This record gives sequence, C-alpha cells and structure tokens, in this order.
Amino acid sequence: MSNDQVTELFDKDGNLIGAILGPRAWNAAKQTVCKALGLSPEPALKEPPEPLADWETLKQYWDFPYPVDTDVRCPECGNSTADWSADEPRRFRLTGANLGGLVAFRCQKCRAKIIKRHFKDKIETESVPFQPTKDIKKESGLAR
Repeated sequence: MSNDQVTELFDKDGNLIGAILGPRAWNAAKQTVCKALGLSPEPALKEPPEPLADWETLKQYWDFPYPVDTDVRCPECGNSTADWSADEPRRFRLTGANLGGLVAFRCQKCRAKIIKRHFKDKIETESVPFQPTKDIKKESGLAR
C-alpha cells in the first residue's frame, strides 16, 4: 500500500493528532479498528418515516377522473394489497409521492421498488428489482 493511502495529521507542535485513511487503507483496517474500539463495522441504517404528508397532499388535490388509487402489486415476488395504507404490518412502504402523480413504494417482502405514475387517463406501473450488490448506504431512501 502506498503512502498516499494514509495521511497523518499533526498539531502546531508536531504531535500526531490523527490520520486520514484512503479507501483501500480503510477497507484493509476497518474490521480491526472497529473491533478494537468496540464498534460495529456497519452502522445500523434506520428507515426514514413514510412521507405520508406528501401522500395526503396528493389526495387533497387529486384531480384524476378515477378514484384515489391505493392498490399495489409487486411483479417481482407477487406481493399485493388492495390498500397499502391499511395494512398492519405494511406490505409496502411509501417512499415518495408528489403532486405530479408519481407515487413510489418499496416491497417489504423482496425490497423491490414499485413506481406508479398517475396520468389523466391511465396509471403506469414500473418495478425495479432489489439489487443486493448495490451499496445500501448510497440508496436515497435510507438514512443513517
């Protein structure tokens, strides 16, 4: 490993106060450092609350010629519900809603993303399978 992977930090008196590790150095040392400090190497990710206020705003200004659409079906695993908001526990989590008619869910069974686009005369549904190799920390729907 080259010296460009570790940068030592010193105070004005020349005392070592810390170090910055590059990605390769951190990946090599992460398990050891976390174990020595009693830390979990992977921070627990907590889900943000569902954006129910956005859903309520969409319903309040609903001007489509069909009734409010609450059914959700996951084409990836077959999970389905007639009313996602009434399920306990949730079969689908609302991850986004806007006044343009875009509503997004995450399937609680297979974690696929289901997107419903509401147009004046139709509803288009799309799904994106969960990608286990994707870095979950970079997924926009999850917060630390």
